[in-house]
Amino acid sequence: MCGIAGTYRWPDGKAVTDRLTETLAHRGPDGAGRYGHPVGDGEVQLGHRRLAVIDLSGTGAQPMVADGLALTYNGELYNAPELRAELAAAGVRFRGTSDTEVLLEAWRCWGTDCLPRLRGMFAFGIFDERTGELVLARDQLGIKPLFLLRRGTGLAFASELKALAAATGGKLEVDHAALVASLLYYWVPDSRCAFREAEKLPPGSWLRCRPDGRVERGRYWNLRDVAHEARDSEPPDLAAVVEESTRRHLLSDVPVATFLSGGLDSSYLTALAARHRPGISAYTIGFRAEDAKFEAMPDDLRYARQVARRFGVDLHEIEIAPNVLDLLPRMTYHLDEPIGDPAAINTYLICSAAREAGIKVMLSGMGADELFAGYRKHLANLLALRYQRVPRPVRRGLSGAVDRLPVATSRRGYRSVRFAKRFLSFADLPEETAFRRSYTMYDQEELLALVAPDLAGTVEDVLTEHADTYQDNDLDDFVNRMCLTDARMFLPGLNLAYTDRSSMAASTEVRVPYVDVEVVRAAFAVPGDRKIVGRQGKAVLKEAAASVLPREIVYRPKGLFSAPLRAWMSRDLAPLVREVVHDGELVRSGLLRRDALARMVAEDAAGQRDFSKHLWHVLTLEYWYRDATSGSGQSSRLSA
Repeated sequence: MCGIAGTYRWPDGKAVTDRLTETLAHRGPDGAGRYGHPVGDGEVQLGHRRLAVIDLSGTGAQPMVADGLALTYNGELYNAPELRAELAAAGVRFRGTSDTEVLLEAWRCWGTDCLPRLRGMFAFGIFDERTGELVLARDQLGIKPLFLLRRGTGLAFASELKALAAATGGKLEVDHAALVASLLYYWVPDSRCAFREAEKLPPGSWLRCRPDGRVERGRYWNLRDVAHEARDSEPPDLAAVVEESTRRHLLSDVPVATFLSGGLDSSYLTALAARHRPGISAYTIGFRAEDAKFEAMPDDLRYARQVARRFGVDLHEIEIAPNVLDLLPRMTYHLDEPIGDPAAINTYLICSAAREAGIKVMLSGMGADELFAGYRKHLANLLALRYQRVPRPVRRGLSGAVDRLPVATSRRGYRSVRFAKRFLSFADLPEETAFRRSYTMYDQEELLALVAPDLAGTVEDVLTEHADTYQDNDLDDFVNRMCLTDARMFLPGLNLAYTDRSSMAASTEVRVPYVDVEVVRAAFAVPGDRKIVGRQGKAVLKEAAASVLPREIVYRPKGLFSAPLRAWMSRDLAPLVREVVHDGELVRSGLLRRDALARMVAEDAAGQRDFSKHLWHVLTLEYWYRDATSGSGQSSRLSA
């Protein structure tokens, strides 16, 4: 796991690549390298920051150059041993034991045809000295990031957007459409980028730059097609698939630990990992007692302790009582784009504690909820279909009664009331609209009231993009339609993005065994009525886990890898919220309307509606926007 960067036919490419690479130093504190070579009337420059995990010797250093190929690579290949054996049988001689060398020789042997054969997480740039071509590629599911910027016939790329911004001297222009999308979702979809000139290489794709200025793109793996093919296949032994993926994800020459929240996903992975690595370490978090009580949060710690005792896991407990005023701008910087999920703070603090203990690699249960319908929204959307059969007068009466209930008092919040209000906000809507509304921040009217009038068309574009993605399949299974949309949007846009940036900010690699090509195939071979059974989400995964875990863990209420936002907003962050609403850059620039923000603050303070998540994201967006526009020298103001 590393940081990669480079330029192709870019003015002053050597100096720019050095700046790109320096900005990524936190991703790879174990080593740095750069490679350069002429290309026509220009040059290619590849940079690398190394976090040494496999083959800690110099033979694993990058950029790796051998017989006319140069590679800068970020990631891990979990099927590297099999690929190495196949290549060795074909006559390839290896100098070291790194998966980097396996990737380089696989490319030499098969070119882009090697990409669908790779099982892991990766983003890389590879240059062929004979042809002068540079190819960039990204893994199938978008686990590892790759940002790029094209100007004329030149190109710059990096693992993080902040590197491109730094290398161009802060001259990138904010894309207001991406900011509108971030307001809707509280993250920026993988199809968009917060700066107009920059873009993200899509998951499962490659891009080739040629010396004559031509650029070619290709797609080697498509999640929609995989889901279509899988639905017609026999569901595999899911327990075997998940265990095999977990075993592969333990491949490392340094110690590996796990996240252990005490929920199903992390408990299952930890139990499986302990089979293959007895005495493995795990890390879990708790919150200040007063914050957890105010938020009515479940006691996840006792479940984590139970799993650790049962499987001989060395459990490290971290109490999170962060200085959020200090962490908020730091996390906003590291997250690259405006992401309003406080779970990023949890990930960063856990990884920081693990890194201090000498741990470089951790396993996370990320992805199981998206693939196996484990979120409350999945069940809620199924329940909404039944709710729509209730007579309309009864629904109107129920909605009115719930609307009058408070979501919080000065002493505590009421989670059940928040859930009920959220459910009724989408339960009467058509399928795609209801699904979108069940997890996004605003409905169309609320979003239009919040942003500048000039952005009304942009709001429509963002909503249309969601509808297009949701409908881009011919699955006849409602649950799997939701899972497919989550795996294409929610997973890469939010969860994989913050996991990568938060963990790498602490110079730690996080691996996600559920987000594996074979687990994904298995997930979409399972019909929706086996994912949600009765009121049990992730039912098929729970069946698999029940052979390993106690029933109390498997069938416990769903935990939350989140934070006590209402407590933070009402205490630590209340003055900052007032400042941002009345004199923040988002308001002064005309991007957001002061009156709409003020109404949100007032209704939240009165306990009538829960806007803590919305306001947290406004804070993250404010900090991001200030940084993004402070050095641009360009006007970012809109008409009010």
